Amino acid sequence: MTGREGRVVFVGAGPGADDLITVRGARVIAAADVVVWASSLVHPGLVAGARPDALVVDSATASLEDLEPLYRRARDEGLLVARVHTGDPSIYGATAEQRALCDDLGLAHETIPGISAFSAAAARMDVEITVPQVSQSLVLTRLEGGRTPMPPRESVREFARHGTTMALYLSAARNRALQDELLAGGYPADTPCIVGYRVTWPDELMLRCPLSDLHATMKEHKLWKHTVVLVGPALTEGPSGHRSHLYHPGFRHEYRAADPASDRP
Repeated sequence: MTGREGRVVFVGAGPGADDLITVRGARVIAAADVVVWASSLVHPGLVAGARPDALVVDSATASLEDLEPLYRRARDEGLLVARVHTGDPSIYGATAEQRALCDDLGLAHETIPGISAFSAAAARMDVEITVPQVSQSLVLTRLEGGRTPMPPRESVREFARHGTTMALYLSAARNRALQDELLAGGYPADTPCIVGYRVTWPDELMLRCPLSDLHATMKEHKLWKHTVVLVGPALTEGPSGHRSHLYHPGFRHEYRAADPASDRP
């Protein structure tokens, strides 16, 4: 017994690169008695900072039931477990059932956020997802019809009717259907798309194409997993012609007076 309370910390590992993790997340991994990570999804450099005496467990082939004895041990022996998840644990992270297991066991838990693939893809392509008067919303979703059922009112076609920026996960294997549903929802054929494969990994592939070429582009590069797709008018290359009020000299806010010589945006 360590004399302390056992705890599981779900650590967002970021999209891939081992230096795209929060300082807090890296500190938890370095301090943990047990580090659980999936070698199929998480960069090995992210767990390289674990203590030499830490138990490092690869969960790539594990079920939730396989991890239960480890969580019981953490509770009984007062161990700190770093449960390392790719991207941000709150987005398609399958953490809800793990938290429920911790609650059933009486094991404390918390979550440290991470950079998600959509954010990394936008950064890699130097675009802003929310451009004034073009797109002020972001829809995170996946194509329906796969192995995981979608709620009845959540379809790509219905979300596409908003015409705003969308980030689509877990949909690469059915890229023809994805393109068809986005078009059917009302996006014009020339709507810009960004396709990110293993974003920030050494073998990263970042592509641009119009929506009309999305299927052909993904088929050509054989992208069927580890891929995020961004679509929407805000992703156009070059200046949008719409400026934010925030840094306009004619816009007054709490910390700055408006310049009377400047036209109001």
